[in-house]
Amino acid sequence: MASLSRALRGVVTTRLRQSPALGRGLRPLASRAGPTSEKSVPYQRTLKEAQDPSAVAQGPTRPLPSTASVVVIGGGSLGCQTLYHLAKLGVSGAVLLERERLTSGTTWHTAGLLWQLRPSDVEVELLAHTRRVVSRDLEEETGLHTGWIQNGGLFIASSRQRLDEYKRLMSLGKVYGIESHVLSPGETKALYPLMNVEDLYGTLYVPHDGTMDPAGTCTSLARAATARGAQVIENCPVTGIHVRTDDFGVRRVAAVETEHGSIRTPCVVNCAGVWAGAVGRMAGVKVPLVAMRHAYVVTERIEGIQNMPNVRDHDASVYLRLQGDALSVGGYESNPIFWEEVSDKFAFSLFDLDWDVFTPHIEGAINRVPVLEKTGIKSTVCGPESFTPDHKPLMGEAPELRGFFLGCGFNSAGMMLGGGCGQQLAYWIVHGRPEKDMHSYDIRRFHHSLTDHSRWIRERSHEAYAKNYSIVFPHDEPLAGRNMRTDPLHEELLARGCVFQERHGWERPGWFSAQGPAPVLPYDYHGAYGQRAHGDYAYGRLLGQDHTFGFPPHHDMIKKECLACRGAAAVFDMSYFGKFFLVGPDAREAADWLFSADVSRPPGSTVYTCMLNHRGGTESDLTVSRLAPGPQASPLAPAFEGDGYYLAVGGATAQHNWSHISTVLQDRRFRCRLIDSSEDLGLVSVQGPASRAILQEVLEADLSDDAFPFSTHKLVRAAGHLVRAIRLSFVGELGWELHAPRPSCLPVYQALMAAGAKHGLVNAGYRAIDSLSIEKGYRHCYADLRADDSPLEAGLAFTCKLKSSIPFLGREALEKQQAKGLRRRLVGFTVDEKVPMFGLEAIWRNGQVVGHVRRANFGFAINKTLAYGYIRDPSGGLVSLDFVKSGDYALERMGVTYAAQAHLKSPFDPDNKRVKGIY
Repeated sequence: MASLSRALRGVVTTRLRQSPALGRGLRPLASRAGPTSEKSVPYQRTLKEAQDPSAVAQGPTRPLPSTASVVVIGGGSLGCQTLYHLAKLGVSGAVLLERERLTSGTTWHTAGLLWQLRPSDVEVELLAHTRRVVSRDLEEETGLHTGWIQNGGLFIASSRQRLDEYKRLMSLGKVYGIESHVLSPGETKALYPLMNVEDLYGTLYVPHDGTMDPAGTCTSLARAATARGAQVIENCPVTGIHVRTDDFGVRRVAAVETEHGSIRTPCVVNCAGVWAGAVGRMAGVKVPLVAMRHAYVVTERIEGIQNMPNVRDHDASVYLRLQGDALSVGGYESNPIFWEEVSDKFAFSLFDLDWDVFTPHIEGAINRVPVLEKTGIKSTVCGPESFTPDHKPLMGEAPELRGFFLGCGFNSAGMMLGGGCGQQLAYWIVHGRPEKDMHSYDIRRFHHSLTDHSRWIRERSHEAYAKNYSIVFPHDEPLAGRNMRTDPLHEELLARGCVFQERHGWERPGWFSAQGPAPVLPYDYHGAYGQRAHGDYAYGRLLGQDHTFGFPPHHDMIKKECLACRGAAAVFDMSYFGKFFLVGPDAREAADWLFSADVSRPPGSTVYTCMLNHRGGTESDLTVSRLAPGPQASPLAPAFEGDGYYLAVGGATAQHNWSHISTVLQDRRFRCRLIDSSEDLGLVSVQGPASRAILQEVLEADLSDDAFPFSTHKLVRAAGHLVRAIRLSFVGELGWELHAPRPSCLPVYQALMAAGAKHGLVNAGYRAIDSLSIEKGYRHCYADLRADDSPLEAGLAFTCKLKSSIPFLGREALEKQQAKGLRRRLVGFTVDEKVPMFGLEAIWRNGQVVGHVRRANFGFAINKTLAYGYIRDPSGGLVSLDFVKSGDYALERMGVTYAAQAHLKSPFDPDNKRVKGIY
């Protein structure tokens, strides 16, 4: 038996004996070593113990059916949860195939922790469902114990910013009724006497957090699912996915092939964890994840540790899980070991622990609980886990193959998120989309050019792993996998001091610095694997200034951009927008069905609209411009007969939009083409009172109100280049967008800057757009508008053609909601005190919590903080306009409430005069 202190000393001694080169950490980026001899995991039992030694030789545990409504591949947490929730939805004939025994891949050795509070409202809801399933539902349904232990959770804050983050979580928890308490160091010591609190600012205590047992949970899930008619077949490896192409040219799942026969099915769910990539390749589906070793050690008995809460010391990157009268100690390091060659024979196996890699966790654990220095190590657990480029799961229907769903890549949180995600995945399969907004988990969040880009996946997955315990700042940006997609103005704007953000692989302007160029350097792996860390450099330094919950030092730079737009003019590079053409014989019928607004207007018109799902939720908002048919193709329009439309969508939602439209076209069998010109066209927008004067010098067109009205578009010459000019505003000012072929973008931009010099034209980025748009009350997709928000709730009824007789996707749901009345409504708020808010703040009305802030920013023209969030009536009644107007409101930020005023119309230019050019 070794103690933690002896293990630590052993690592130090080994390092001193290494050669100088090895001492500098020059180790391979990844290890090809395979699994080693089995080691014990800290559970009373695993499902391996119940295995019949001859089971594998005997083949499947039950005969394969010839057909199945759904085949779930993988018998870990997600597979079992998905099967269970499919059965609860009444799906008959669902089958789970596991190549070995349930949990045998990665689930069996997981720590099984459940923390209820996360910096995401949707994740809080998902975790709450998991907790209900494992702590109550399964035991009531099966009589089996899942191993749920409610011993509470304790988050450690070793800095003031970390404590601020926890206070944000506490405020969000109040919205969902999750009990939590911010404790002083002294109160923490009273709760956890063995803890060192001398270096603490405080802690967040969540009494109803806990742990679950993998074997007990998955056994209970399987029992409950099979009781409802589902089948679980173990010892049945999948060897292939059969695909058919229908008469519309669409690839669809047809069957699953195994070593013991095939099962015809229209639907497959890939819950294979680390092996999900291999299953995806069987079907021609890209699964962007990597396998890494993830480890913890289990201590010997510790006197006085019984009944203590589980601990997460984020600043030390370590967790301490109560294990009876011992602790499991683990965490996330900056130099995890990649598992390059994933073995399909790996089952109930572990790797040898690399103590060099694990040492930082020992140091952190001993600092936090000093008694560990003299405590023995009972076992080490080092197994594989799958990790994704943004540390979020991969879910939903694959864009390459209809009927092929993903439920994988859970970043060692599969037990914790399994219940909520299994429920949503089942609902997705049955109803075509999840019940909640799952855009941050949807596989379609990644552009198709990235999902098989090995360097991007590897870099981003490493960074997400290494930063898993980092503070989640509102304006943080990744440093890995950058400069993947750059627009025509990238180098020009970089030279002008642009500080870029990354969205959907694109580099887009964030804000402009007066300190000169700030390029994003190649990823340095945080100095791991022998890479030289960059140290201090311009982009890293400016990004570091954004690591705050206050106003950053460049707050005034963003203010200058915003006020220039309000007072003179600003030019915005929006080239990262998605730019699609919808053309063909059925294009008008498709547009009528797809878009909530009436877009069947004459060519030359542009309409702001939403796209909805069948439940009336908002899949996207976008602009749709009607085109005139023509036989001659150009970069600004394809050749087509019949009807045609030009779609401009937010760049971060482009892949989702593409997939949503494609799915609708396939399901409705519309004869039309969807063409992606996002890479071929750029987009530059000039907004502000002086925009007309500036553009009139550059465009060969009359820009008067009579000649060029709002919400219209034309092909015009700009500095000699043909562009599509659209009179629109996304910031509440007079302005035009110029959509130009890629080679034309730079000369057009340069001509604009030259013409605008005497008018005060400035460059501005998306930080300014965020401020300007919220000040005007414009909605943002994925913030104010999500797939479970209806346009009626969001105040966008004007985008819905409900007064017409034209059917459209989601219309029936909206009509029902309209008839019944709204039970929640999006409301805008202003706060007089100059405090920064970012979202997740609790909304109080008359002393009761009625919702939380979805989006917040500072409005420089009105000189106030603005926030938007959906509110409900705590009594369950309708949320009428009178209900909104009659309340006294406050917003809670980090445990402190600030008086707020509610607004049903934008406090800035409520009469919409400025977009009409009336100043």
